[in-house]
Amino acid sequence: MAKFIWTDQLNVGIDVIDQQHRRIVEYINQLDDARSNGMSNDEISWLLNDLVDYTISHFGFEESLQEEAKYPFLTSHKKVHELFTKRIADFQARAEQGEDVIKGLNSLLVTWLFNHIKRDDNDYVESVKAYLAQKQDFVDRKRGLFARLFG
Repeated sequence: MAKFIWTDQLNVGIDVIDQQHRRIVEYINQLDDARSNGMSNDEISWLLNDLVDYTISHFGFEESLQEEAKYPFLTSHKKVHELFTKRIADFQARAEQGEDVIKGLNSLLVTWLFNHIKRDDNDYVESVKAYLAQKQDFVDRKRGLFARLFG
């Protein structure tokens, strides 16, 4: 499979969010490498669980930021995150039972993340940037709660 290559068109212009998105792309590529390099199902499941944990932390951070910024479509955005999380949980369960899910999962992750950033995430950028211009300490205040994203 081809690597998921980060391009500037995926930047939303909020540095902390762009960094988190880049890390998710790294995880996606690590999963693809794991399959290509013949890693065991246990190792792949561990990597998948790490990806999911990081992504759920990212969703929480993003939603917290949207909430404080009073983004009017927060509820809809959360719903998109919840539906995605449920889809990924199915892949996790199948992987834990020994099924090779990486190819299908990789395809889903690449397509979903690209579309999510370009559509859903770009919708909140204006609200969040305006908020961050006034509350520049947001990231520092959230570092402890979302340490997973900054470690």
